[in-house]
Amino acid sequence: MHSTLLSISFEQATSTISGWVWGPALIILCLGSALLFSVLTRFVQVRRFGEMFRLLFSTDKSQKVGITSFQAFCIALSGRVGTGNIVGVATAIGYGGPGAIVWMWIIAFLGAGSAFVEATLAQIYKEDHHGQYRGGPSYYIEKGLRCKWLAVLFAVCSAVACGVLMPPVQSNGIAIAFANSLNINQMYIGIATAFLLGLVVIGGVTRIAKVAQLVAPFMAMLYILLAVVVLACNITVLPDVFSDMLKGAFGMHEMFGGILGSTIAWGVKRGIYSNEAGQGTGPIVAAAAKVSHPVKQGLVQAFSVYVDTLLVCTATAVMILATKTYNVMDANTGLQLFTSPVAHLGAPDVSYTSAAVGTLLSPWVANIVIAVALTFFAFTTILAYYYYAETGIVYLFGKGKREHIAIWVLRIVIILAVFYGSLKEAKAAWDLGDIGVGAMAWINIISILLLSPRVIRTLRDYEKQKKEGKEPVFDPKKLRIKNAKFWERDSRDS
Repeated sequence: MHSTLLSISFEQATSTISGWVWGPALIILCLGSALLFSVLTRFVQVRRFGEMFRLLFSTDKSQKVGITSFQAFCIALSGRVGTGNIVGVATAIGYGGPGAIVWMWIIAFLGAGSAFVEATLAQIYKEDHHGQYRGGPSYYIEKGLRCKWLAVLFAVCSAVACGVLMPPVQSNGIAIAFANSLNINQMYIGIATAFLLGLVVIGGVTRIAKVAQLVAPFMAMLYILLAVVVLACNITVLPDVFSDMLKGAFGMHEMFGGILGSTIAWGVKRGIYSNEAGQGTGPIVAAAAKVSHPVKQGLVQAFSVYVDTLLVCTATAVMILATKTYNVMDANTGLQLFTSPVAHLGAPDVSYTSAAVGTLLSPWVANIVIAVALTFFAFTTILAYYYYAETGIVYLFGKGKREHIAIWVLRIVIILAVFYGSLKEAKAAWDLGDIGVGAMAWINIISILLLSPRVIRTLRDYEKQKKEGKEPVFDPKKLRIKNAKFWERDSRDS
């Protein structure tokens, strides 16, 4: 009885704190800053769209260490394509209605501008650390804003959030999916996931990059293909689906008009959780890439936001909405506004997507298909989380024996967190993840707002060199950018 009360109190506390972190102020900050970045860069995410794809496969041979742009893209895509694309989309629909998906699109389109800014900053202020490039918010906060305490705070938040709070969300999704599809005890799934994670993270960023570049794009393409097949079988209802989405997004739907606030909040929250734009994790891996100019990796990271939300999240959403395998609940009153006419479903989770695929395949096969897809998505996301947390640890402990010990402690902690997450209820896991994401987003967005003028100068320099027919090369002194020591001519390893 006592342990039950403690469990209830813990879940209530995490839910309350999550509500504070993700209040209207953060929603406005995310949308407002993303819009501002888009305007300041003259919507670089649209103007340079073709170049984004070309840069994915470019390699800068002048830099001898680091990973390729494509590998950095794949690690970032691994972090973005996870349970947020399957469970998170279902949650957005379940509490925000169909219109929440439109707000996920909006935050993705605008958020690509935020991703460009933060990734470019990460490249500007990156460092060569033991033959690997390290960077991200802690580095550009310290060097750009000269605010050491805030840089340390972000590093602590990223290490705790990515190493402890967010991995359980992913392992929870894996465990529930297999428990539902094959009736396997969640504890066994947790043990298997934790064991495989340990095998990969021991190899460091190089092994993580190799796994990510093989798994992430392959699974994303297969999943989108599955969605296309489901939609082809329900093509006649697609006009009504998109009509419901657009009406619901702006409060014009007769059934969902009363939950417009929830529609926007859940769309933005799940959108940011999924695509990570502005959150501060994307620039950590962006800094690891070998490029001749920071803008190049900024464009690549912006492209990964499109792949995550406009392709993978949309595939999940339209499958669920076209087959009507969802419920919509008013988060304030607890009343059910819409009940699935084709399946008996409870609160939003992976069952919404499984039921959608189950309209085409047998329910048993559908559950297995979604469980496998979710496993690959979630596992690669955990790998990305580990790299984010490791970078925070490296920043905090520096070089030497302390760093080595701290990294091994992190590896043990994240493995235990993954196992723990497989045993907990989804609500508690999501609330913990939301707290971690929200805290990082607060620090990072305010920081990149203050540093954005340097990105604008860097973008203009890149575009000027492109116009002159040159292969852009970055010179921080020419742009009056201080503390970008890696890029100074006397410190480069070319």
